[in-house]
Amino acid sequence: MGKVVAIANQKGGVGKTTTAVNLAACVAAVGKRVLLVDLDPQGNTTSAYGVQKRSVQTSVYQLLTGEKRVFDAICNTKYGVDLIPSNIQLSGAVVELVALQRREFRLRDALGPVVGQYDFIFIDCPPSLDLLTLNGLCACDTVLVPIQCEFFALEGLTELMHTIRLVKKMYNRYIDIEGVLLTMYDGRLNLTLQVVQEVKKYFGNKVYKTTIPRNVRLSEAPSFGAPINYYDRSSTGAEAYAFLAAEFIKNNK
Repeated sequence: MGKVVAIANQKGGVGKTTTAVNLAACVAAVGKRVLLVDLDPQGNTTSAYGVQKRSVQTSVYQLLTGEKRVFDAICNTKYGVDLIPSNIQLSGAVVELVALQRREFRLRDALGPVVGQYDFIFIDCPPSLDLLTLNGLCACDTVLVPIQCEFFALEGLTELMHTIRLVKKMYNRYIDIEGVLLTMYDGRLNLTLQVVQEVKKYFGNKVYKTTIPRNVRLSEAPSFGAPINYYDRSSTGAEAYAFLAAEFIKNNK
């Protein structure tokens, strides 16, 4: 059975989608079978793989509403990662899901038939704690939490952990923290070092040794529709995500 990892943080701008896009590509690059689910109505993960959001016929929206099966939604990308895309249709799904049976488990039920076909399934959750994120947390085995190395990034952490504890208690007793990833890291700043110290105090050995630096090439890559290891494999961003992929796989042996 494949492992399902939700990448979640309700605070925006912490590198969540960047991590989903590039970690999935780097894990696939070493021969693992990877599926990436774009659960964000903004569809940035979809665009980052060069898929035109407006031309998508079957997206994660149709999976959640039960209109289509998972096999109809999977796109094969040229980067070794299979993708279930998203588009603006998904923004209305929260309202529609409220009236459906097993509304918290729609994604888990939809992914069921393909879990055994992949080594890892990554879910890019939206930057909120709504019914979409709840579906991601109910569908996953573990949660990977990217945290920006800034003071305000710590504020939302308590709320996220409270939500994960509630999900564990009410819906998914197996859920656990996969790891905590420090993003936009700059070791020259005292604030960065203070944030790192606080995060390690809270999460201990769950904090990845690998950190993701601020890197212009990481910011550029999505506009070219390519993960960083294809856009510029010699960049510090590509190097960091390759190290993260190696650490992630080592932890999952």
